[in-house]
Amino acid sequence: MAEPTPRRNEPRLRPAPLLFEPAEAASDPEHFFDLESIDDPRALLSRATELTLAFRAAADRAVEFQAMAAAQLADPRRFDRLTTADIAERAEWTEDYAKKMVEFGRDLMRGGVEGRGPGSTV
Repeated sequence: MAEPTPRRNEPRLRPAPLLFEPAEAASDPEHFFDLESIDDPRALLSRATELTLAFRAAADRAVEFQAMAAAQLADPRRFDRLTTADIAERAEWTEDYAKKMVEFGRDLMRGGVEGRGPGSTV
């Protein structure tokens, strides 16, 4: 199963692998990572939980990369820097959220606290 996002000085563990499905299986709306073929409820709960944690870990990591990209794009040292309004428009965020993501990205790039998303309070 996937591990929760580590804190500051803990090594980042990799989530459970998300195996890609063949195109013909993915086109079937009832097919989802072969969960529909698992008859044992214990095994189904275990695999579904494993997938849930893996997707959460992947989403958390993707948000961190979004934040770092937003911070880099807003860097005042860049000649082609973007405003938070421009970043918000590109990412389909509100401008307020873009500001928080830029700040979060700057924290991440400085080696700040991991696992603290742009909407959390500390």
